[in-house]
Amino acid sequence: VQLQASGGGLVQAGGSLRLSCVASGRTFGSYAMGWFRQAPGKEREFVAAISASAFTTYYADSVKGRFTISRDNAKNTGYLQMNSLKPEDTAVYYCARRSQAVVSGTASMYDVWGQGTQVTVSS
Repeated sequence: VQLQASGGGLVQAGGSLRLSCVASGRTFGSYAMGWFRQAPGKEREFVAAISASAFTTYYADSVKGRFTISRDNAKNTGYLQMNSLKPEDTAVYYCARRSQAVVSGTASMYDVWGQGTQVTVSS
């Protein structure tokens, strides 16, 4: 299984971006997926996660109410809609797949990672 993240870019504060994560293979719909981010000089941090069925979503407090995670299992694709972006959201964003159906906010619970996409928010 491989994950390919895309959709990053440069945006002004208050703007929006939608990240996509396309998975190879036929089992995408069986597993939870998540988004994490890493800013320069900082540790990777959890952003959002969604269960295999999309019934359950889970967000970091810092993005709750601004970001929305979703998935289309028929297209093997996950999404992260980011609204009201702030300069502190600037980071490389990674999508990841967990080998279980339920969500987790812990990076070590995810076993497949995409290559990351840069999001830069200017003030």
